[in-house]
Amino acid sequence: MPILSAIAWTPLVGLLAVLLLPNRALTAIRATAIGAAAISFVLSWSLLFRFDRASAGLQFEERYPWIPELGMTYAIGVDGLSLPLLLLCSLVTLVAFIASLGITERVKAYFAFLLLLEFAMLGVFLAQDWFLFYVFWEVSLVPMFFLIGLWGGARRDLATMSFFLYTLGGSIFMLLGIIAVYLNADPHTFDMRELAERGRGWTVAFQIGPFLAFFLGFAVKIPVFPLHGWLPLAHVEAPTPVSIVLSGVLLKMGGYGLLRVAGLLPGALEWFAPFLLALGLVNILYGALLAWRQTDLKAMVAFSSIDHMGFVLIGIAALNVVGFTGALLMMVTHGVITGALFLLVGALYERTHTRELGDYGGLISRMPAFSILLTLAMLASMGLPGLAQFVSEFHVLVGAFQRWGLFVVVALIGILVTAAYSLRVVGQALMGPLDPRWAGIADLRGRELVAVVPLAALMIGIGLFPSAALSLTGPTLETLGALFVAR
Repeated sequence: MPILSAIAWTPLVGLLAVLLLPNRALTAIRATAIGAAAISFVLSWSLLFRFDRASAGLQFEERYPWIPELGMTYAIGVDGLSLPLLLLCSLVTLVAFIASLGITERVKAYFAFLLLLEFAMLGVFLAQDWFLFYVFWEVSLVPMFFLIGLWGGARRDLATMSFFLYTLGGSIFMLLGIIAVYLNADPHTFDMRELAERGRGWTVAFQIGPFLAFFLGFAVKIPVFPLHGWLPLAHVEAPTPVSIVLSGVLLKMGGYGLLRVAGLLPGALEWFAPFLLALGLVNILYGALLAWRQTDLKAMVAFSSIDHMGFVLIGIAALNVVGFTGALLMMVTHGVITGALFLLVGALYERTHTRELGDYGGLISRMPAFSILLTLAMLASMGLPGLAQFVSEFHVLVGAFQRWGLFVVVALIGILVTAAYSLRVVGQALMGPLDPRWAGIADLRGRELVAVVPLAALMIGIGLFPSAALSLTGPTLETLGALFVAR
């Protein structure tokens, strides 16, 4: 089997294997699920050794007729835009599987849904046919509905319905955009590359309608204010491993889709760029201020995602290579950092059964490994130089300043607020006298360290050696940026 199909379909094979196992075979179910995720992870990261970093085009392509009468193909491939997110998806999902070893209720169903979710997310980043992209996008809704609805917290019903209706509503608009560009292509096709080539002659007046439809679908997932209402509730009520995947990967599908549409409808993106800048700045300030107000640690991390995804928007609104690079890298670094934060907050909640910041204090004396890793993640989240997110934020700010000038100063206020709540968490939770209730609290266990240490290593590695990540994206994003230089 070609390597990309093997990456995408291994979780589905693992799902079928899990379903064939008896309900009582808990160890076999967990081992099979983690094994399938591990195979996809190894195959994905092996692409690093075979990927041509000098090429801007698709690599490892697979194309097979699917419904030729309608121009639909099973077309998958990777380039500098999709490969970093494919690597992120396989890593964060494997971390979520390891974090799921503590799940004890309906274990078989849980791992089956988690495998289906991984299959759908990998498919989104691999698809090179817009209809195939839409199919994978929609499939991801089903497992998330059940993972939150069956294993979530007290308000899981409301969180599930909110997530499902918001995302389904956005998907309907995205489908309208796909149909519009399909019908306007001659001959009709859903192939991303062919549509991008045939769309070079489309007028801006035509492009605006499909772009708006695409944007509404992606904006819900990013999420963009005011379409963010589902996110905080879904994060707080979801079990920890699902929160890791939701923030680490699912939110990135929206930003990735928007970058893909930039190559399809460049005229419309240029027309909408001022609105994207405004929405991005609102996201940064609104998310940062709401995160600052939170005393629930999980809610704080959830609102911080709105803040950081605002940088993705203003990076795309920059319409230049530096901004696009920052936006893509921000998705990767944010996925790594928030994945670690949700894992650490979940580990703390398992031990204390509270997420209120005021209930903690002095944890560094009893949980040194936890304290070091939490401090690292919070410092990375605030964009400390030498850590991963500084690289992505710096690219976004430079790219946006080149196009929009001093408007970028508004984003700096958001960075200051982020630093304030990040340092507050470190100070209140870890420093000072130890609360007597936590005198016997245990530090991170082996499986928790196995899950979080690779994420911590990436926070440091990308921060110190950003060229390793930037070399993957350069040629593809230069080609994308050239569309706007020409205009």
